[in-house]
Amino acid sequence: MATILITGGSGLIGNALTKLFVERKFDVIILSRNNNKEINGAKTALWDIEKQKIDEDAIRQADYIIHLAGANVGDKRWTKKRKKEIVDSRTKSSALIVKALKEIPNKVKVVVSASATGWYEETPLSNQTDIRRTETEPANKDFLGETCRLWEESIDPITGMNIRLVKLRTGIVLSNEGGAFPEFKKPLRFGIAAVLGNGKQIIPWIHIDDLCRIYLEAITNESLHGVYNAVAPRPVDNKTFVTSLAKKIKGKFFIPFYVPSFMLKIILGEMSIEVLKSVNVSAEKIKSTGFQFLYPTIDAAFEQLILNHD
Repeated sequence: MATILITGGSGLIGNALTKLFVERKFDVIILSRNNNKEINGAKTALWDIEKQKIDEDAIRQADYIIHLAGANVGDKRWTKKRKKEIVDSRTKSSALIVKALKEIPNKVKVVVSASATGWYEETPLSNQTDIRRTETEPANKDFLGETCRLWEESIDPITGMNIRLVKLRTGIVLSNEGGAFPEFKKPLRFGIAAVLGNGKQIIPWIHIDDLCRIYLEAITNESLHGVYNAVAPRPVDNKTFVTSLAKKIKGKFFIPFYVPSFMLKIILGEMSIEVLKSVNVSAEKIKSTGFQFLYPTIDAAFEQLILNHD
């Protein structure tokens, strides 16, 4: 059976992918700073990004590598120190993967590397329904745009090793296990649908199951290479997102509450720029490969998540 090596395997996406691949009878190895433990039925192997050290046997065994490692962008305020951690965690981990594949004999066929829709420039509200950001566009000049550019460039040397490289620019991932979705639900405990800013900003989103299926497709479909947007085909604005969720959970019994932009700036600092940013991202390229979404609409995604919430 083929072996998949995963970096960042303990995060939201890594956990979901590990469960999927174990169910599909792949051998899964998760690179971790802690060894000799099992995560969701997967083995672990040691790596140390700062010291640029990695378990050589794990590299030798791997048929595929999924590279997810990177500090959580939304965990802390974006101080100068935190920004450096966010960038370094991505570029240094990529550098270690590249170094290992250059120096250690291996049979790796594909590397699938995470990226994000933070790559893209904001879509002007005046014509946001007309402009769909595609994979050919240059990176935005703000912090997340530059982070994504450095992140993607750090893994690019893979293409010179006769190894297929796929990069997935992912939107907001909807899952009951963590990330943004539980945060969106919290105010609804009190019957409040919290609309951020004016609520007109477009949100690029994807259901966790569809995202995992795209990663699986990237591994198994040899025609996939280069960059793909990992987003659902029907993005929605923040107000639609929040009120649709409220209707699913509360029926008619909720009150929309607009959280002013200035308040978000006080609470979140520079990170508020991303919360208020409108980005209409195209899913056409991944759809053109024949990939079909299980949850193409926000209503379908919410129904599944709410129905399957413990």
